[in-house]
Amino acid sequence: MLQQTTVATVKDYFERFIKKWPTLTSLANASLDEILVEWQGLGYYSRARNLHKAVKILNELSLFPSTPTDLRKLPGVGDYTAAAIASIAFGYLIVPIDGNIMRVFARLFAIPSPVPLLKQKVYEYTSKMAEGGRSGDFAQGLMDLGAMICRPLNPKCTECPLRVECRAHNEGRMAVFPVLRVKPQIPKRYGIAYILLHDGKILLEKRPTKGLLGGMMGVPTTPWEGESLNSEDLFEFEKDLKWHEVAKQVKHTFTHFHLYLTVKVGISPKLYKGDWIDLDHLPGVALPTVMKKVIKQIPTEILRNFSKIN
Repeated sequence: MLQQTTVATVKDYFERFIKKWPTLTSLANASLDEILVEWQGLGYYSRARNLHKAVKILNELSLFPSTPTDLRKLPGVGDYTAAAIASIAFGYLIVPIDGNIMRVFARLFAIPSPVPLLKQKVYEYTSKMAEGGRSGDFAQGLMDLGAMICRPLNPKCTECPLRVECRAHNEGRMAVFPVLRVKPQIPKRYGIAYILLHDGKILLEKRPTKGLLGGMMGVPTTPWEGESLNSEDLFEFEKDLKWHEVAKQVKHTFTHFHLYLTVKVGISPKLYKGDWIDLDHLPGVALPTVMKKVIKQIPTEILRNFSKIN
């Protein structure tokens, strides 16, 4: 949960998860849909799918993996997570390198390498330091130092136990490190989201397991591409029904692009292929945030009287 999400956001989700699934076996027996429902709002849903796969693997093992090599074999576990678990839980002599730790070392040794190349440089320093023992405590100390003292902005250098040795501090160049690369402009993508209503129900479909928002439910949409939409992108029901186009466009930002969705609401006289869900039952459906934004755009007058746009 803490991958790409803050502690403040994760706390309530984690406590609900632990209460609902207190053991590894209970979580392994949960369905992906159950996990996705509880994950709603955390984003980066591939993490939930990887969690689902990983706990099923772990539940079949007689011994929990304890080395970085074995931990990296689990779905969704990369170098940092594997090193963090190995050092903190099992005392393995390795330092997990996250953004906070890279910032500490970049300033401590005034490393000029930009962020994409910085990790390898930091690893060269930490690999020797990890051999001193108590690797878990050392790793957590570095994490806390980066999070609370050696902050990205306004670092608390007067409180830092490393300030005497810190080159960036001694040279008055804390703001220079770590050296950042220029971020490219985030592209924009566009699409149409269709809200079909029939007798108090809304049409939903499950997105493909692989890809963005994989395995999540949502309203039908066109592909999310450039500004122009090809005629072959349109659904069968696009031409069959009368539509109310919502004035407000839904904007949602993913990691690599901004999404702009035009929302169209239609009253369907028949049940098209898909999952028709009672509007009252939507809270129990695994809906990503962007789909919740879309559904909130249904005009109140349409909910009161579907016949207004027939």
